[in-house]
Amino acid sequence: MQSLFDTDGEIEALAPGAVLLRGRALGVDAELLATIEAVAQAAPFRRMVTPGGFEMSVAMTNCGAAGWITDRKSYRYTAADPGSGKPWPAMPAVFLSLARDAATAAGFEGFVPDACLINRYETGARLSPHQDRDEASYDHPIVSVSLGVPATFQFGGPRRSDPMKKAALRHGDVVVWGGPSRLAHHGVLALKSGEHPLTGRCRFNLTLRKAF
Repeated sequence: MQSLFDTDGEIEALAPGAVLLRGRALGVDAELLATIEAVAQAAPFRRMVTPGGFEMSVAMTNCGAAGWITDRKSYRYTAADPGSGKPWPAMPAVFLSLARDAATAAGFEGFVPDACLINRYETGARLSPHQDRDEASYDHPIVSVSLGVPATFQFGGPRRSDPMKKAALRHGDVVVWGGPSRLAHHGVLALKSGEHPLTGRCRFNLTLRKAF
């Protein structure tokens, strides 16, 4: 049986254990965006502050059993939204299905995320190169979904000084990395001015992880 998410998109290797699945989310892009809006109604987007006291340029919210946050104390996962004290919205079925399908296509079968960080980028917003190190185990891949205005993704290695590849991410693209690339540094260059018919002048990113 053909998967709902099967497309004719290309699979581009970024590094061992890291692939870019072109257009993998196009079949459900409208549903993903409607779901993001529903999540944001329950847990609004906010610009968090890093332990160093800097306000992030990217606005964030979460869904799932765990949500990633940052404040003056630390980077960490929490079961509840610190803004409301309530549990984060439940992980939507469409997020789970897409994450499982994309991970399988990248060679990581059986991936079941319990956390989804939703980032909203506006013109000029960026994400500095970093590693995803706050999870309980690094045995599970990361699945990252791009929606809206195009962005330039940076993908390097385990050392901050490792050379970084650049990849143009378009609406519907999905990046998956794990295994030998699980702790690769990655980031997003400052978003250029643009417009997309479904998201206006914004870009949304879903980062699905196994946190606990």
